[in-house]
Amino acid sequence: MAGAVYPYALDPTGVDIHAETTRLREQGPIARVKLPGDVLAWSVHGYHVAKAIMADERFSKNPRRSWPAYMNGEISSGFPLITWAAMDNMATHDGIDHGRLRRLLLRAFTSHRVAAMRSHIVKTVEDLLQELDDACEPGGVVDLKKRFHGELPTRIMCDLFGVPAEARAEVLAGGHKNVDTTMTDDVAEANLDQWQKAIADLVDYKRANPGDDLTTGLIAAKDDDGSRLSDSEMIGTLHLLLGAGSETLVNALAHASLALLDDPDLREKVTTGQIPWDEVFEETLRVESPVGHLPFRFATEDIEIGGVTMAKGDVILVNFAGIGRDPEIHGETADTFDALRADKRHLSFGFGVHYCLGHVLAKHAWMIGIPALFERYPAMRLAVRRDELVGQGSFVVNGHASQPVYLKG
Repeated sequence: MAGAVYPYALDPTGVDIHAETTRLREQGPIARVKLPGDVLAWSVHGYHVAKAIMADERFSKNPRRSWPAYMNGEISSGFPLITWAAMDNMATHDGIDHGRLRRLLLRAFTSHRVAAMRSHIVKTVEDLLQELDDACEPGGVVDLKKRFHGELPTRIMCDLFGVPAEARAEVLAGGHKNVDTTMTDDVAEANLDQWQKAIADLVDYKRANPGDDLTTGLIAAKDDDGSRLSDSEMIGTLHLLLGAGSETLVNALAHASLALLDDPDLREKVTTGQIPWDEVFEETLRVESPVGHLPFRFATEDIEIGGVTMAKGDVILVNFAGIGRDPEIHGETADTFDALRADKRHLSFGFGVHYCLGHVLAKHAWMIGIPALFERYPAMRLAVRRDELVGQGSFVVNGHASQPVYLKG
């Protein structure tokens, strides 16, 4: 493959994140990249270096304190990744502030509440499969990503957070656009405004109409000193959970089904119990992390790491889609889906203090949804060639725009 010119301009369409990562590896475990708006950044795709950065307090998540260009007003509200900096939640805070926000979320996001969701997930999956049956005409094509993979996480999350039916489209629209790195300046700015308003309206509604849901729990949650989430923190926290939380699970489901559709032998062994579903779950997250280049971290001082020197204030994206395929960890077969490989190390749920709080709920949804889907439609197959699937329009997430299938072969 021809050498790339650096800084390498990331393809905003996300048409082939893995091919891009192969080019970026020419620089080593860290590569210099250019984001939309000519913002320079570092992309980290080496497993060991990424893990070290996520554990190192010299790398901040807070743009309000650690990104000079953002602090100085040089990053416009039309920057396609603006919401990743503007969100006021635990993903944009460090240290004591991060700990307080995480504790407040944990007090609402109890293990009891997550456990209680299991039966609800089962019912949601049953409903979606019935809807697929109803929508499937003989010989007809169904977009599995839209009708199943996209619906399962969003229904689960909206039910968990008590989002009323009439508000769901507005609440979810912002999260979907939030990962779109092809947005023009005016669309990005409008999306930030729309999403802020949709979430603020949800918070106002839940204050007036409390229920047995996570939004009500977040409103009521108190820290040890009696403090609660501010309005800004409440909106930012819901941005994170309803947006990023559902979008990543959508692609985790879609990639798993695609791996099984690609390999009839694997599907046979998994559906007959010869290979545990858990092995497919972990290998899916390794080979096809649902997250691509995740914004943002910032160097708080000059730091030498991974063969490069990052200057104070430099922007860093962690390339989770590349980390799971690191040949230094997984050798020559790093790009190959192998549910029986002994070492399935990945960092798709993060590492350190920012480890994903929703990992248990995500695994519940996957372990219920994917087996049920393939039990219902054992002859399901793709309705297009594999190379005809197109990217989602993002380098932040790793996914396809659609997944057309024949449900009954």
